[in-house]
Amino acid sequence: KALTDKALRIRSLELEVRALRREVGRSVAPGGDRLVGKSTALLEIFKTVGKVASRDVAVLITGESGTGKELVARTIHRHSRRHEGPFVAVNMSAIPSELIEAELFGHEEGSFTGAHRARLGRVRRADGGTLLLDGIEDLAHEAQVKLLRVLQERVVEPLGSSEPVPVDVRIVATAGPGLDKALD
Repeated sequence: KALTDKALRIRSLELEVRALRREVGRSVAPGGDRLVGKSTALLEIFKTVGKVASRDVAVLITGESGTGKELVARTIHRHSRRHEGPFVAVNMSAIPSELIEAELFGHEEGSFTGAHRARLGRVRRADGGTLLLDGIEDLAHEAQVKLLRVLQERVVEPLGSSEPVPVDVRIVATAGPGLDKALD
């Protein structure tokens, strides 16, 4: 009985995934990267991607390193209404903490030593599309506050400026299992 129930559930999930794929199309990212597989866990991921892709909400993807979090984020972007907009990925741990705010939010000319010209940040470069913040747990508190403003008010304030700039960006963040456990 349990084996039959499990087989019926897997079959039901496979049919649902097929329907979702037909609904959102089978576009493939540059380089051919896409989610493939038939495991129960992956079928659940397909189902969740189908649900969140159509909604314009921020998404947090958690999991072990190497499990395909960025691939899931790219899949969400490809199947969203933002698919024609840019997909900008930021590896949070690769950017020195003293540069993260300028990298994310941009800066005006002369706003700090070495700022010889104004620069758009990654948030504004992702305008109309999706911004992936890979390794969000590495983001310093000060930058978290500014990111919250982007999420709540849909504006960004470049360093050295007092003028907020409107942005239309979906934020997808990834984190390791430590953050997932801290949220429980």
